Amino acid sequence: MHSLVPNPASRWLQGALLLLAAILSAPAQQTAPVVPTAPIAKAPVQEKGTQIDGVVAVVNGDVILESDVDEERRFEIIQPYRGSATDFSRDRAVQRLIDRMLLLQQAALDAEQISVSEEELDKQIATLRKDIPTCREYHCDTDAGWTNYLAANGFTDQEFRDRWKKRMELLRLIEVRFRSGIHITEDETKDYYEKTMLPEYARQKVAPPKLETISRRIEEVLLQQRVGDLLRDWLKSLRAQGSVWIVRPGEVAP
Repeated sequence: MHSLVPNPASRWLQGALLLLAAILSAPAQQTAPVVPTAPIAKAPVQEKGTQIDGVVAVVNGDVILESDVDEERRFEIIQPYRGSATDFSRDRAVQRLIDRMLLLQQAALDAEQISVSEEELDKQIATLRKDIPTCREYHCDTDAGWTNYLAANGFTDQEFRDRWKKRMELLRLIEVRFRSGIHITEDETKDYYEKTMLPEYARQKVAPPKLETISRRIEEVLLQQRVGDLLRDWLKSLRAQGSVWIVRPGEVAP
């Protein structure tokens, strides 16, 4: 039983998504260049996935709408690597959308460096169709089943492709910015093994694997933790340097 460390077969994808899900679970969205000067009245939904509604936040001039929060809720349901299910929180969703918007704005500055090919996107979506637990009952191994599954959650095939591609681009942005410059030492790996893993294996009354058999996987755990710390610091800096306005009930967007 070596479940205390991630499976190396998909270590960057699953490790990154697990670590960054709180930030990147929001659906990719088109940013609006013009900020309205008054609250936007809600209008009837014309079709699934299309909604005109109120502004909930303004991030460096780009707006986040109430419909984006709803898309966040729907998209969160179909995340395969999000860990244990939790109740949806609107306030946390708004914060995630703000963080995501900040990252999208940075990604626009490095579009060529972080671009994702259609082939790369196809490979990840093929993996998702196997890994999303609730997808099985729709027989997502078939194209028709996958389309029906997405439709049941309020997305078309193209909408989901666009959102997941943007997610991949943001992960690549984070990888390019932080991952390559981090080095995990042998001492750090050994320290994690002795102080974190061995006590946990002892608590579970399971024989631990030898350090040399899982050292690479421990390095990945530590790497993901380090990337997460750097990302959180970066987002704090982006918030401090930029302009983030959360629109409270009764307020007018700036």
